Amino acid sequence: MKMNNYIKLIDDKLDEYIQIEEPQNLFKSMKYTVTLPGKRLRPIMCMETCSMLGGDFEDAVPTACAIEIAHAMTLIHDDLPCMDNDDYRRGKPSNHKVFGEAIATLAGDALITFAPQIITKYSTNLSPITILRVINEYFNYIGARGVIGGQVADIESEGNNNIQNKKEVLDYIHTHKTSDLFQLSIRTGAIIANASDEQLKLLTDFAKKLGIAFQIADDILDEISTFEKMGKTLGKDKQSGKLTYVSLYGLDESKCKLSCMLKECRDIMRTQNIKSEIFEQIILNIEKGAEI
Repeated sequence: MKMNNYIKLIDDKLDEYIQIEEPQNLFKSMKYTVTLPGKRLRPIMCMETCSMLGGDFEDAVPTACAIEIAHAMTLIHDDLPCMDNDDYRRGKPSNHKVFGEAIATLAGDALITFAPQIITKYSTNLSPITILRVINEYFNYIGARGVIGGQVADIESEGNNNIQNKKEVLDYIHTHKTSDLFQLSIRTGAIIANASDEQLKLLTDFAKKLGIAFQIADDILDEISTFEKMGKTLGKDKQSGKLTYVSLYGLDESKCKLSCMLKECRDIMRTQNIKSEIFEQIILNIEKGAEI
């Protein structure tokens, strides 16, 4: 499968899975952010991992969509005035600018529970044990020990000049706020393909590094990119005093660290004989986007 084919499949399934029902405003709000045009990296990684390990990528579609739905939840909440207070997402008005803060907050809450229902309802070719493993992965990486915990650390670090262990805090934020969704995507794809424990361990390490690299690139782009390219307000990290790679290491050093991290990802692919044009393209796109 090519990248564009994966994106088309995911877009079609997301539109199918989220139907407008009562209360209509809630479901419209949920669907609004989920179906905004995007790169769909996380669901693509889930399906591609399943495929490259010999599984049927179609078996991973419900899980892949669930991960994208959970990702949309993080975007809705991240844009709220009480969080990053951003009026735009992917070039369109943020959810709370369209539906109001209350509905947007509730839509994000609803998506957290809606996502695993997609897995249990549509994963008809997976065994109950596999579904249970996938669901466990979902709650582990989305919850308080995962993405949500990373978001809390991100908020608590904002404008805080008294942080003593900035490197450790930054690593925690990037690992959980961003990289955990990459790990969830790749691990669930591997589990659906019946990967061995050794394969799962190696792929988890690859996913963690790739996710951190993606966030370093995002930190760089917030400094050098434009609204037209990113579809969101830029420069807000610096304005709000966020702890980022650029604020801690500077722009040039951040680019060096990103280059090293991407090299480690490529090294894992080479040494572990991971053959995937999709992952090679993702790495290249991160590289080119951050201008390194």
